[in-house]
Amino acid sequence: MFDEKRAARHGLALAGAGLLALTGCGAGDAAAEESVSVPDDAAVEELTVEVLAAFEHDPDSFTQGLELAEHPEFGTVLYESAGLYGESDARITDPATGEVLASQDLPAEQFAEGLTLTDDAVWQITWQEGVAHRRDPVSLDVLETVEYEGEGWGVCYDGEQLAMSDGSSTLTFRDPVTFAETGTVEVTLDGEPVFQINELECVGGEVWANLWQTDQIVRIDPATGEVGAVVDASGLLTDEEAAGADVLNGIAAAEEEGTFYITGKHWPKLFLVRFV
Repeated sequence: MFDEKRAARHGLALAGAGLLALTGCGAGDAAAEESVSVPDDAAVEELTVEVLAAFEHDPDSFTQGLELAEHPEFGTVLYESAGLYGESDARITDPATGEVLASQDLPAEQFAEGLTLTDDAVWQITWQEGVAHRRDPVSLDVLETVEYEGEGWGVCYDGEQLAMSDGSSTLTFRDPVTFAETGTVEVTLDGEPVFQINELECVGGEVWANLWQTDQIVRIDPATGEVGAVVDASGLLTDEEAAGADVLNGIAAAEEEGTFYITGKHWPKLFLVRFV
């Protein structure tokens, strides 16, 4: 079902690069050792996941970014960024089947991270290489490559600006055309900083974020940085499915308001969910 090129390339990354990948946001232990806890007196919603449907997902994809959009040829699709050195790409997939409809590889020395769509482009960031690629949303061809300081983890677009994470407690805002930094905000829960902010989804004036190495998703007010909700998304995979999977990562607003597609790195399933 999945792209044969992906199967052929799987595992071809250099051993040295693979070892390096294990030290950063790219790979990790699925244990939720960095989970945040909500104080009893905090004004923060504690939510769980209601699964509405489950679909096939390419288990070779080390999912770093996910976004739903309309494509002029393929219709409703998921744009996905897949990581790892020697295996990174930007791809367009069918949400219902997991089929890879189109893809473009990154250079072997680049580790792909988050991805988002603006009004006329796809922005894809990289982990430690300090470059972001502006791509054509139809072909995924690179239109422009720009440089930035620090690491890249997640990125999303709220209709006016980009929000970007780097694994710290800081969200950085950027111009959607030039990628220039325009401001920052510190993310906090009940006054305490929240770290390991990873993949992002901007929707409804809020930012939803995966917390790396956890099964948690948080809802952030981008104006203040305050976390208003914490989602426990544990238990989505069966024991058999989880055996070959890495951490939860990848969140995209779905067609119906209040619903999302979520998946993870090397996950064989994509879930349509509601947070309740």
